[in-house]
Amino acid sequence: MANQVKSDKDYSQYFQPPSLTDAKKRGKEEIAVHYDFTIPEDMQEFGKDKYYLIRTYGCQMNEHDTEVMKGLLEQMGYQTTEDKYQADVILLNTCAIRENAEDKVFGELGHLKALKAQKPGLVLGVCGCMSQEEAVVNRIMQKHAFVDLIFGTHNIHRLPTLLKDAFYNKEMVVEVWSKEGDIVENLPKKREGIRAWVNIMFGCDKFCTYCIVPYTRGKERSRRPQDVLAEVRDLARQGFQEITLLGQNVNAYGKDFEDITYSFADLMDDIRKIDVPRIRFTTSHPRDFDDRLIEVLGKRGNLVEHIHLPVQSGNTEVLKRMSRKYTRDHYLQLASKIKETMPDVVLTTDIIVGFPGETDEQFDETMSLYEEVGFDFAFTFIYSPREGTPAADMEDNVPMEVKKQRLYRLNELVNKHSKASNERLLGQTVEVLVEGESKNNADVLAGRTRTNKLIHFTGDKSLVGQMVEVEVTHAQTWILKGEIVHKPMKMSI
Repeated sequence: MANQVKSDKDYSQYFQPPSLTDAKKRGKEEIAVHYDFTIPEDMQEFGKDKYYLIRTYGCQMNEHDTEVMKGLLEQMGYQTTEDKYQADVILLNTCAIRENAEDKVFGELGHLKALKAQKPGLVLGVCGCMSQEEAVVNRIMQKHAFVDLIFGTHNIHRLPTLLKDAFYNKEMVVEVWSKEGDIVENLPKKREGIRAWVNIMFGCDKFCTYCIVPYTRGKERSRRPQDVLAEVRDLARQGFQEITLLGQNVNAYGKDFEDITYSFADLMDDIRKIDVPRIRFTTSHPRDFDDRLIEVLGKRGNLVEHIHLPVQSGNTEVLKRMSRKYTRDHYLQLASKIKETMPDVVLTTDIIVGFPGETDEQFDETMSLYEEVGFDFAFTFIYSPREGTPAADMEDNVPMEVKKQRLYRLNELVNKHSKASNERLLGQTVEVLVEGESKNNADVLAGRTRTNKLIHFTGDKSLVGQMVEVEVTHAQTWILKGEIVHKPMKMSI
């Protein structure tokens, strides 16, 4: 039930905060799957002649959660707007991965305080991963009492009821579930464009020492195979050209099933047979990347030859402190296996520099691993402690200046490899999914190759949403340029 509280109370009593201790003691509680979701009858026209605005921070999972909230709000009659002065409901869908993500949200709340004072009827809500953190929720309640609604990642389906409570009670409504939520199927989603995201599982059981996700998203819960396949088939029928399967640890899919044996490789093998041009997935974990999955990906077809495989560090001792549960050698062997099966695969990764205790020699091992694997690109981060994680109790003993120097060196290497990999495509013809106009030039189209490389070329706007063949004529560090060499490719959809 939503709790109605006043700003001068001890807010911590109104919800059970996430607990590191409890999370590590996760049991085998049964996760129910619900197929009977409907908008409550008294809420089906609640948003008539009203507008909503959702600001989204963070990963693709948050973006997908926003699609669900948009679907719920529009079934309630709300219309979307980008004008905060027009909005009757503003929701901030937040990220907890890095401290600067939280700073952005609190900065935005500061800006919205004046708007709330001008427009008391505005419902202002905070949701997403930050809402699952005890310290964050306490801070919002004590210092941002003008917020009307706080809810977490596990109970998005409760949005209609929570919104009603917030609107009528004129008091802060808080509903943050520390327990894992059930899986609610058939939620409405508002998808736009030619690409779609499909959640196949929720949560993570890996407990990397630097990561807050297991506490904000909960334990791993996989959707039933028939539900995932039905959603992908429906998206194929609607004409979506590219589908990305989502999960905090996507290739752990199915490991929580007790009644069937069905893995992520099995799911990919079944989706491979569905008539949609491209299938991607993110994010995978090296520990769960098995030989069977490599075999299935090697069948190609609509399974693209791009794999994002976060390594985080190239040193085994640092990986151990991170609790990544694999070694440098294991990762190198895995990358080698993948390349044997898919010689033209593009591998990308995530890397953290300056983790507690990281020496110059250990960082050099990260640099050498990058060279040895031959990544095309990496998302690189300076380590910063997240409250509530085991790493936050470690001595953060790498000076910031050293962290910055290491990040600079690593990014120089990333840039070098990115440019070299792009240059290898010069003169080649690549399959491109046309996404729209270039952000900087309306006369130029932008699209992505199967390996997720951005390419610009001149063409008619009618090509948006179609597959075309483009010859690569120029290669820059982050972008390709080319010329169309054929008419649009014939699609089977």
